[in-house]
Amino acid sequence: MAEDNSLGGRVKRYARVGRAVGGLAARAGAGRVLGVKTDSRRAAADLRRALGGLKGPLMKVAQILSTIPDALPPDYAQELAQLQSDAPRMGWPFVRRRMAAELGPDWRGRFAEFETEAAAAASLGQVHRARSLDGRELACKLQYPDMASVVEADLRQLKTVMALYSAYDRAIDPTHIHAELAERMREELDYRREAAHIRLYRRMLEGEAGVRVPEVQDDLSTSRLLTMTWLDGVRVITVKDAAPELRNRVALNLFRAWYRPFYGFGVIHGDPHLGNYTVRADGGINLLDFGCIRIFPPRLVQGVIDLYHALETGDEALAVHAYETWGFRDIGRETVDVLNIWAKYIYGPLLEDRVRVIEESGSGAYGIGVAEKVHSELKRIGGVAPPREFVLMDRAAIGLGSVFVHLNAETNWHAVFQDLAGDFDLDAMTARQAEALAAAGLDGVD
Repeated sequence: MAEDNSLGGRVKRYARVGRAVGGLAARAGAGRVLGVKTDSRRAAADLRRALGGLKGPLMKVAQILSTIPDALPPDYAQELAQLQSDAPRMGWPFVRRRMAAELGPDWRGRFAEFETEAAAAASLGQVHRARSLDGRELACKLQYPDMASVVEADLRQLKTVMALYSAYDRAIDPTHIHAELAERMREELDYRREAAHIRLYRRMLEGEAGVRVPEVQDDLSTSRLLTMTWLDGVRVITVKDAAPELRNRVALNLFRAWYRPFYGFGVIHGDPHLGNYTVRADGGINLLDFGCIRIFPPRLVQGVIDLYHALETGDEALAVHAYETWGFRDIGRETVDVLNIWAKYIYGPLLEDRVRVIEESGSGAYGIGVAEKVHSELKRIGGVAPPREFVLMDRAAIGLGSVFVHLNAETNWHAVFQDLAGDFDLDAMTARQAEALAAAGLDGVD
């Protein structure tokens, strides 16, 4: 049994995180009280080593934080970006007991085949390949035990880390960021909700030939076991050196998979981690994980499009209105100017009607330089509190941008954006969203 899946292992786990966070706090306290100079790079490396050894929910949150400008200092962000989602697997005796707890003692008789070795493992659970009694290839995602308490413990430690940082650097108030991540992580524990997300995505992406979404097997699913059809594909890294046509097709399909739901239904997939999709031979993609999904009020999508037009025309009043629609509060002229530095970077490829790569600086690190500039400017003017709605939208933009840089993909991003959002109508989207959520069995916007 893996250490993290035993009671003793969880006690050791919490102690290890506590020591890492406590050590950071002690060094920071020495810097504040005694005037001792702290080494930010050393502290960041220490934190990455501690979290990387956990391979659990806190590690996943750290990955998300590493892509949000100024949620953590640059040294921390660069270190945490190196974390990979590959948790230790549960052994077969443990899997047998977990499956019996979810489907009953006769669970093996409900499958024609069930592979004893996990095909993949992540922060909250692991996936086993299986075959249904009628011959369908299946993926069974089984949650690790006692994950609710693990998530809560990790979120408490995360709050400590973020509070510690904000006490020294007030460029960003992390209150809303923590609240958003906490709610999304708790939602990810509910596999019935994820099953509803899958139904929602199957509806939203109807007609997208380049994107496939699995089908949930409701009779073989519970709140902690999600069984769906298996989709064959390869990791995106395998197409890095493929012909440009294939790489561009993969990038286009990824863009449409993320942004057709957003502009058409107000829904964003908040975790474009490389392990959450695979690539087919024709350049199509398979979406595999639907735990981290954010449903926005339609007015927020209108605000995102308003900001596009504000940058396009130089309309400062419209930009202010757009940021306020997003949830930014009490923002003055200087704050808008700083936020626009980031916005112009993110929207830049969408504003230029030409074929181009997503990042033309050639730095290979999507957004880091701009994030550092934004940070220094926010610190100079007194800081800002990013709204909760900003967190996963930004995560999606930066995460996908990084993949496009990795693929060295070229396309006319402006044309793709216009195809998806050029005829945006708030009333029509509101009705479309309500219909899709109802059909998927979801209550409504967050």
